[in-house]
Amino acid sequence: SHRDMEIVTWVLEGELEHHDSTGTDGVIYVGLAQRMSAGTGIVHSEMNHSRVEPVHFVQMWVVPDTSGLEPGYEQLDVNDRLDRGELVVVASGRGHDDALRLGQRGASMAVARLATGQKVTLPDSPFVHAFVARGRMVVGDEELHAGDAVRLTDAGSVEVIAKEPSEMIVWDTDTDAHR
Repeated sequence: SHRDMEIVTWVLEGELEHHDSTGTDGVIYVGLAQRMSAGTGIVHSEMNHSRVEPVHFVQMWVVPDTSGLEPGYEQLDVNDRLDRGELVVVASGRGHDDALRLGQRGASMAVARLATGQKVTLPDSPFVHAFVARGRMVVGDEELHAGDAVRLTDAGSVEVIAKEPSEMIVWDTDTDAHR
């Protein structure tokens, strides 16, 4: 069980089955983002939806601006936008229209799914955390592999180039969460 936390789940491979105490049940698949607001309290579980195929996912936790809100749940399929090879905002507390609503005003999460040679530019934010979920990418002048991450502080606009088919999760915020 959890409370007062924004929880974003992103599946990289397979399907993840979700159940929670609000009565929400569902299956999260590749390209379908899930945001769960724990609020005043929620009990949840996730498990592999398949008995045969593996599931690989990333679950990210963000402290909300306001505590004690009602628990909430939201999903958004962004596969069509990811296929364009751009950095797609998936969850945001900044009012992005086509994103999951995040209860943290200063933060947003984006994903880029890139083919070999495709490029994106990281947000010009005070704090950026970029995680290579799959593949191999060059960020600035650093080569990163699946599982690697980079944290940038006041770095300006930094270019990312996919060296092979790759996927990157990018959080940007105006607040240093590590203070």
